[in-house]
Amino acid sequence: MDNPAVAVDGVVLAGGEARRMGGEDKGLVTLAGKTMIEHVIDRFAPQVAGLRINANRNQARYQALGFPVVSDRQLGEFPGPLAGMAAGLAASEAEWVAFVPCDAPLLPLDLVARLQQALEQEQGEIAVAHDGEYWQPVFVLMRRSLLPSLEAFLAGDGRKIMHWFQQQKLVRVLFADQVGAFENINTPEHCQRIEQQLVEA
Repeated sequence: MDNPAVAVDGVVLAGGEARRMGGEDKGLVTLAGKTMIEHVIDRFAPQVAGLRINANRNQARYQALGFPVVSDRQLGEFPGPLAGMAAGLAASEAEWVAFVPCDAPLLPLDLVARLQQALEQEQGEIAVAHDGEYWQPVFVLMRRSLLPSLEAFLAGDGRKIMHWFQQQKLVRVLFADQVGAFENINTPEHCQRIEQQLVEA
């Protein structure tokens, strides 16, 4: 990445099964008066040049938010976030594409800038957030030219996200100062707790 301010496309991943939420489409769960994905978009959209939503159901409801919707491409039902990333890369014309999940309404406001800066410094192909203790593999910025590699991995029944990442020029980007920003909502109880944080913010 020659210029840390180059345009980046963004994709919100909303294509999962959400088993721990009783199968409910997490992006459309209401949280403090807005759907969860609207909270994510509010924080993520200003960081990117263009935004898309990756969804495999309720496409019309997602389209009503005003952004293009792309679905996973012929890879079976709910094959995981890598399939959503492949769909997002295929739909983009930007050199770099950033991804975030639809269930992280507190995501960092400087996520893309810090991922970009790390790629610039280390000449990487993929930058992944790390909260100081754990990788956060669905908070990622990657080069669009990696699409053939990703498609080959998926065609070989690869599903483990870090396994594919580690085959590329991977850069770890530390966000130990914002550990809570990566909280993703997996249960109704967790939803209530995050909602209280949003109301109090």
